[in-house]
Amino acid sequence: MDEATRANRAAWEAASEKYVREYEDMLTVAAEGSSLIDLERRLLHDVLKDRPAVVHWQSGNATDDAALLQAGAKSVIGVDFSEVAAHAAQRRADALGIPCRYIVAALPGAPLANGCADLVYTGKGGFIWMPDVDLWARDIARLLRPSGHLFIYDEHPAAPLWSWDEDEPRIRPDRSYFAAGHINDSFPAGGAVQRQATLGEVVTAVASAGLEIVRLEEYAEPFWRMGGVSAAAWEGRLPNAFALLARRPTAG
Repeated sequence: MDEATRANRAAWEAASEKYVREYEDMLTVAAEGSSLIDLERRLLHDVLKDRPAVVHWQSGNATDDAALLQAGAKSVIGVDFSEVAAHAAQRRADALGIPCRYIVAALPGAPLANGCADLVYTGKGGFIWMPDVDLWARDIARLLRPSGHLFIYDEHPAAPLWSWDEDEPRIRPDRSYFAAGHINDSFPAGGAVQRQATLGEVVTAVASAGLEIVRLEEYAEPFWRMGGVSAAAWEGRLPNAFALLARRPTAG
């Protein structure tokens, strides 16, 4: 594990204490299945009706996992490098009696067998911490069975450029769409280095890993709004989130 990944892991271990402090609230969210939003349900409808075995890559607070099960998934394995987050997620899953198992590991390099998943679900603040988008895509493709799917819903690669000014959207002078990364100053902050890849690099990495692009959508609405913040950049004129659905072809 390189120094930047170690620093990011430390920042996330500290930030994930939130999932322990707010355990009861997050247990309620998980039980309700409310964290899987409408656009995810729409794009995943046909995938989930086939009762997929899911790997939740960078599972974080993992409230989406109960929602995936309620929507049709057969089981979920969550992988995250935060011990605090993974342990809190397992405690919630055990309390709800749902088929979820959590593993602590740095990614890429998931400690899971080839072809173990029908769906790899990821995003919502996870993808932007991957140091190498090509390794990310290849490791995910390795996990998928033939006809299995990758689904990502996350921050748009252009979104870190927008300021949080309320009067009008502005581009931050300390950010570039083509930069390798930047210091995160929102959440988890703490000096964490957020990686950056263009949308073209993401799509190319997925296709180069042997997956077929099924759907790519961009959204003005952010996947997450920091509490108490209202920004003109979120009012419909600029891309702030994206979703990508890809499929591993059947053999032959």
